[in-house]
Amino acid sequence: MLPCTFQKIEEKELIKLIYLKLFWSFFQVGLFTFGGGYAAMPLIQNQIVEINGWLNMREFADVITISQMTPGPIGINAASFVGMRIAGILGAIVATIASVLPSCIIVLILAYIYYKYRGLSAVQSVLKGLRPAVIAMITSAALSLITLALWKEEKISLDIESIDFVALLIFFLSFFVLRKWKLNPIYVMIGAGIIALCIYPFIL
Repeated sequence: MLPCTFQKIEEKELIKLIYLKLFWSFFQVGLFTFGGGYAAMPLIQNQIVEINGWLNMREFADVITISQMTPGPIGINAASFVGMRIAGILGAIVATIASVLPSCIIVLILAYIYYKYRGLSAVQSVLKGLRPAVIAMITSAALSLITLALWKEEKISLDIESIDFVALLIFFLSFFVLRKWKLNPIYVMIGAGIIALCIYPFIL
């Protein structure tokens, strides 16, 4: 009986540890993300793929795709999906709360400070400095996802055989449609999924 008891205690402690790690990981993401959900992608990737190894890059890209397709902020959606993937419904709740908690606290503080001191040049200087950093973070996330989507080996290569030409075609078609006709991104994603469904079964 004792070994079973100790095993159950160890399992409970392990589950608690997973919840704590999920909370701390997404708390850091929420704490250091500036510029919205897309800017959070490099931080989420770092925590989920590189530090904790909960998902590989392919699974991470799938989570981002699903998060983009579903209603709501992409960063919060990603937290919910990852939490669900790692520790079930409670894990999703923990990850979601952790991702929004720092923002709730910081925004309340910053809102008070901003409206009281928004005329100061120092405040405007800080905001101007944050904008290019946000763009850099979004670009970094975009390059990672482009590499994963367009190259079969999940890294940029000059080898023509490693390029996924179907994905490349869908990429340029989607980009053209978005820029030319300003269609709703949801329709573009649905169309891209239909094209892939019609082509990939015949070439895989």
